[in-house]
Amino acid sequence: MTTIAVLGSANMDLVVRQSRLPEPGETIFGHSFATVPGGKGLNQAVAAARQGATVDFLGAVGADAYGTRLRALIAAEGIRSEGLADALEPTGTAHISVTDAGENSIVVVSGANATVTALTTAQRATIGAAGFLVMQCELPLAVLVEANAVARAAGVFTVLTPAPVVALPEGFLAAVDLVVPNQLEAAALTGQTDAARAAELLSTDRTWAIVTLGAEGAIVAFDGEVLGLAPARPATAVDTTAAGDSFVGALVARLAATDAVATGGVAPEAMIDAVRWATVAASLTVTRPGATESLPSLAEVAAILV
Repeated sequence: MTTIAVLGSANMDLVVRQSRLPEPGETIFGHSFATVPGGKGLNQAVAAARQGATVDFLGAVGADAYGTRLRALIAAEGIRSEGLADALEPTGTAHISVTDAGENSIVVVSGANATVTALTTAQRATIGAAGFLVMQCELPLAVLVEANAVARAAGVFTVLTPAPVVALPEGFLAAVDLVVPNQLEAAALTGQTDAARAAELLSTDRTWAIVTLGAEGAIVAFDGEVLGLAPARPATAVDTTAAGDSFVGALVARLAATDAVATGGVAPEAMIDAVRWATVAASLTVTRPGATESLPSLAEVAAILV
């Protein structure tokens, strides 16, 4: 089976639930507190693995209790972790406030993730042997640029979630096969508030762009042209944490499962099919609290689509 290498962050999410977000300087009471494995990289790796993909996770955690717990989760999900280093810095954390309406705000402290500044020889080999490389922007940019170059030289299909939005090196987006921002990220990257126009700009130079719009679905574009709007599956949101990561993980897992990447790239019908699976996975994710614990299985998605 085609493998997916996920290069990204692994955090422990510290989650408080509350009725609303506090105003600056205000103290309010929360309903509950939980520690939940997360990080955009780990979320996407788990999302893909639960959709039946063979996944390698590349990154770093601290040699601490949080790192031990994250490694245990990775092993339990059947994700290969030879490329996951123990760093001297503490494991990364994300401090998440979730309202009763399901919206969230997040502050990330990178910790061990910030130590991933260059690929090891083993990580290079893992990426070169994969079918897909999946990245986000919670690791230092230098390692993303290096990894993308290694992948492209080996003919590996590369996927970037540009979150959080940072200033990317010139030409980097054009060197990625697929970019998957949400509407706010797409606007920040292009200066266009119109999501369709932003998708067109992000998809130039034969790049795929999928701009996610939450309850409104996702815009799919390729080579500067919008191919269509994929509708969202209706869902009552409990917690939107990891919805985007669920979308990306399921999307790439579906592409891998159907051997969608050929010499000429991905056919539009294959990408649309993968987006359908990703949309359903994300819709299930938002109905559950937490990050990795909210990600659905292949059986759950298939029960809706098959």
